Amino acid sequence: MHTAARWGGMAAAAAAVGYAGPSVPALAMGFGLPAVVRRCAPGLSGRGRPDHVSLTFDDGPDDTGTPKILDTLGELGVTATFFVLGEQVAAHPAVTRRLVHEGHEIGLHGWHHRNSLLVSPRALNTSLVRAVDQIADIAGVKPRFYRPPYGMATAATVWACRKLGLTTVLWDAWARDWRAEATPDEVVQYVLRNARGGSTVLLHDSDYMGAPGSWEATVGALRPLVRALEDEGLKVGPLRDHFDI
Repeated sequence: MHTAARWGGMAAAAAAVGYAGPSVPALAMGFGLPAVVRRCAPGLSGRGRPDHVSLTFDDGPDDTGTPKILDTLGELGVTATFFVLGEQVAAHPAVTRRLVHEGHEIGLHGWHHRNSLLVSPRALNTSLVRAVDQIADIAGVKPRFYRPPYGMATAATVWACRKLGLTTVLWDAWARDWRAEATPDEVVQYVLRNARGGSTVLLHDSDYMGAPGSWEATVGALRPLVRALEDEGLKVGPLRDHFDI
């Protein structure tokens, strides 16, 4: 499961939206937000305090990329939000605990990296509960935020998350750092093209769903990216510091 799987998931999402049609009262967030989703999930795109930028990482943890990301963040004195997969938490408990020990925030990305448009509401709810319990058992914390794989969800997804006390948050600036051809300079440029005060930045600490070794570009981009944001007078940190809620 690497880059091809990521593109495949996006294509499947588009197909699912077309197949569902108007008879299904749920839409992919990436293809348009129904009013019920906007009401139930304020800040869905990750827009927060105007003096703050939130750094978020998806698809981990693992024992290769995640520790390098943590080392670099530690050197920078910056904390972030890591949207973890339950199966990755189960496979890499030590680095999961390290995330919490070093002051980072854990968010939920699901149990598996599956497009929620292609999963029944019951199966989705079961997997979310399983992931929340796994995180609590290993790291001793309960996630506050949820980000659906591929940024795709339904109104049913949002309601399921609300029952678990999870707020669904996407992003408004992404790095495209999961690609084989990504470079540190390119990652920085992609982020700064859209990032501004109040933005939520999407990065990846693991190549689990990306090209092998793609996390190296992310590591190389972190220092200049954080420096550029701070030079603009912005505070860089996790989602827990991002919203006035």
